[in-house]
Amino acid sequence: MSLRPRNDLDRHQHNGRFLPACNSSVVSFTFALELFVLTLRAQDDTVGGFPSFTVTMLAAPLLLLLFVPFPPSSAAQLPTAKDVPIATNGQPFPWNHMRLPKTVSPYHYDLTIHPNLTSLDFTGVVRIQLDVHEDTSTIVLHAKQMQISNAWLFAPEGVRPLQLLEYPRSHQLALLSDSVLIKGRKYEVQLEFAANLSDSYHGFYKSSYRTSSGEVRVMASTQFEATFARGAFPCFDEPAFKANFTIQIIREPRHISISNMPKVKTVELPGGLLEDHFDTTVKMSTYLVAYIVSDFLSVSKTTQHGVKISVYAVAEKIDQTAYALDAAVKLLDFYDDYFDIPYPLPKQDLAAIPDFQSGAMENWGLTTYRETGLLFDPDKSSVSDKLGIAKVIAHELAHQWFGNLVTMEWWNDLWLNEGFAKFMEYISLDIAYPELQVDDIFLGKCFEAMEVDSLSSSHPVSTAVENPTQIQEMFDDVSYDKGACILNMLRDFLTPEAFEIGIIRYLKRYSYQNTVNSHLWESLTDICNSDDLDEGRMKHKEFCSKRSLNSAASKWYSGDELDVRAIMDTWTLQEGFPLVTVEVRGREVTLSQERYLKTDDQSLTEGFLWQIPLTYMTSASSTIHRFLLKTKTDVLYLPKEVDWVKFNVDMSGYYMVHYEGQGWNSIIKLLHHNHTALSSNDRASLIHNVFQLVSVGKVRLDTALELSLYLSRETEIMAVTQGFGELVPLYKLMEKRDMAAVENQMKGYIVDLFRGLIDRQEWTDSGSVSERMQRSYLLLFSCVRNYPPCVTKATELFNRWKDSDGTMSLPVDVTMAVFVIGARTPEGWDFLFEKYRTSLQMSVKSRMKTAMAVSPLQDKLKWMMEQSLQGEVMKTQDLSGVVVSVSKNPRGYKLAWDFLRANWHTLIKKFDLGSSTISHLVTGVTDQYSTREMLDEVRSFFGSLTEETGSEMRCIRQTYETIEDNIRWMDTNLPLLQAWLDKRSHRTVHEDL
Repeated sequence: MSLRPRNDLDRHQHNGRFLPACNSSVVSFTFALELFVLTLRAQDDTVGGFPSFTVTMLAAPLLLLLFVPFPPSSAAQLPTAKDVPIATNGQPFPWNHMRLPKTVSPYHYDLTIHPNLTSLDFTGVVRIQLDVHEDTSTIVLHAKQMQISNAWLFAPEGVRPLQLLEYPRSHQLALLSDSVLIKGRKYEVQLEFAANLSDSYHGFYKSSYRTSSGEVRVMASTQFEATFARGAFPCFDEPAFKANFTIQIIREPRHISISNMPKVKTVELPGGLLEDHFDTTVKMSTYLVAYIVSDFLSVSKTTQHGVKISVYAVAEKIDQTAYALDAAVKLLDFYDDYFDIPYPLPKQDLAAIPDFQSGAMENWGLTTYRETGLLFDPDKSSVSDKLGIAKVIAHELAHQWFGNLVTMEWWNDLWLNEGFAKFMEYISLDIAYPELQVDDIFLGKCFEAMEVDSLSSSHPVSTAVENPTQIQEMFDDVSYDKGACILNMLRDFLTPEAFEIGIIRYLKRYSYQNTVNSHLWESLTDICNSDDLDEGRMKHKEFCSKRSLNSAASKWYSGDELDVRAIMDTWTLQEGFPLVTVEVRGREVTLSQERYLKTDDQSLTEGFLWQIPLTYMTSASSTIHRFLLKTKTDVLYLPKEVDWVKFNVDMSGYYMVHYEGQGWNSIIKLLHHNHTALSSNDRASLIHNVFQLVSVGKVRLDTALELSLYLSRETEIMAVTQGFGELVPLYKLMEKRDMAAVENQMKGYIVDLFRGLIDRQEWTDSGSVSERMQRSYLLLFSCVRNYPPCVTKATELFNRWKDSDGTMSLPVDVTMAVFVIGARTPEGWDFLFEKYRTSLQMSVKSRMKTAMAVSPLQDKLKWMMEQSLQGEVMKTQDLSGVVVSVSKNPRGYKLAWDFLRANWHTLIKKFDLGSSTISHLVTGVTDQYSTREMLDEVRSFFGSLTEETGSEMRCIRQTYETIEDNIRWMDTNLPLLQAWLDKRSHRTVHEDL
């Protein structure tokens, strides 16, 4: 699954960046279920219920009708943890654990679903075939907020009813048999169920869109990861309970239905309804099941390997699907070849859902996306839109192997899914789409992960989780971005060829199975001596042959000398990351490691030790040297004395470096005189590291600022971007304090620093992908900062565009800057909103929305947030982006905080406490506060919450830590910053004279 797309301004407008790590209780749901009993007599089926012949066929002998209504939702009715579980009917519930027992397991589901898009509910029948592993008379599975009736057991000795018990606290359903199910035998259970379509964004939920004529159309779609399949049908909703699924969907003729597999037939039912039958799936986990009922149209192509690719979207946007279709064909073919494992399904659908909370979802054979993640208009979408679409498709298609074919045993190892999919985005696009220059943005993912991982509230990549709240908290930057970064480090350490051999071995060895961390490390160890090395792949044979001739490389792959598991356990089983301190004295290089942690409590940094694959280069040679640091301290010797040494070459390793003694001075001297002696990634990592070391007192702020002066000569996007990423947050902290003088000095310094690069930007769409992305950001920044040449040009373009009633074609790369300037006046804002309301281009709407949120017009900002919550003219799925953008606005940050507090209970019902959306709201709104008064206010509000309303969420702890870090930074460094800026301004005046 891809996380929620990030706002265009997120990265450089706040210190905490994007922290989707907040997750919580699943007890809140926004709809109340109607209780009704399924009738079994013939009826008109246009308003719900199964046709009578279907129920008769599926329900078996109707000797007994058992009906258990879903109880009213009330925390008071839930037993406390120390209580014996009590079912809703007052009887003892036979299971007292969050995880299901392993006495039985499903191997096939036959599922029939009938959604009614008028009454917004659905009914269904599921028949589950079971293997019995231990004698038992109880079957425990999952069901959430649905009415269950007609429970039957199909046993070798006949059909009999089952007693039903429900325990909502654990979303569990117990089926009690009056006879024992015998180990080794196969049984079937059948359940009938009914529920409302969810009006959140998970389970089986309703979505809607408005046509250009104003008609509102309704559809229904699924989102089951991580624990929401149980809200759509009774099931064993844990990833290790893999099974095959045969699905039937009942619909009206005006709709279509799609699911994981191709449709094999459609049957006409009484009452004018149709029943679509889909082929049986491969063996897979419940969270990958998907189905959609809609009026979508589609376009299709076939891959070189014979897989049919189709992209589905609403009719008026189907002409924006060509790029996604071509990308999906190209990328599926790439993965098919790279993994040397054929994609196992006959088709792969990609569906653009009008209401979608996360970025995308990897359902096997039916991946689902936000419309912005799939729709591309060649004339109006930007290169960053193109890159974003390619990345999210690459991510979801990588999941068809990493996650779907081979699945983590339990959610504690979610990173085996998400870290790999994130990592493969970059591997696949670097090869399949080199023109997108994806290498230029990978480093940013590691910096984002480190932002979260530098807090004591972080967690190991692999960490114990049990309940849905804890599971949802795993969908964060640590699982995704840190997971990808440590895989990249391991690939660099083992060599790309060895790494590829190992992961192919992992996929082939564990296809259709579940894995844990150690399975991956075993597959990456001693690859050339493996019994199951694929001798059919010539490049693998060649690699191992060459390796045997090269003893220097050989040691890295010898089972005796290289223990991949021992190395990687230090990166996955403990939180945080190391800071490596380097001190050079002549030829001697002293190394030491400690945990990098933003805290006053140094005891929290003790007891951590990593095995660190160090890389370094020196002024004497461009050769990359390697050294595995296994101990707290170590010493290495250079062949001769050097002017400078740079560790963590290209920042391929997930660690920071501090250069003691004259180390930083040597690097600053190099950057000022010959910055291109280092790669763009090396320069970006130095900028990042030196400013982050200021936060923990290792480096003085004036040292970091002296390094930043070289940026006046920088042109490469990664280093320029990181320069903004470290400097802009400094004045963003000041905007929320009354210190206009130093704030404006800092803003002026940044504009002056990049003035030359800004002045060279053309107001066109020319250049490479990186050049165009950099242009968009530079022009946006300079207009927001009121740089006169930018404001003049943007004002002229906006007025001409407005005079043409929006028909004039603007260069795509400059539209954000133009819209931001236009939105500063009430007339311009209103015109922009009207164009937003009627536009069918999702990328254009996104840029307009961001520009409107940057406006200084406070009444407009407040109205935007309210409209986003209502969801009529602005989609509620975009609410967090709107609120966080407003919170970065110096005229809006108080409005955003007030909005968050006033609407908290509505927000957690709509988005669910376990979602990255709530995390983004909590951290995004608060992470630029830097006063004790605001910390007290934040603590007062979040401290007043109960566990059911979010008090235990990780993002709240992250928020406290971030504000405390901001306070420490300002207390320590504000006087230094003021003095440095004053000194620089005097120096500049003197030079001018």
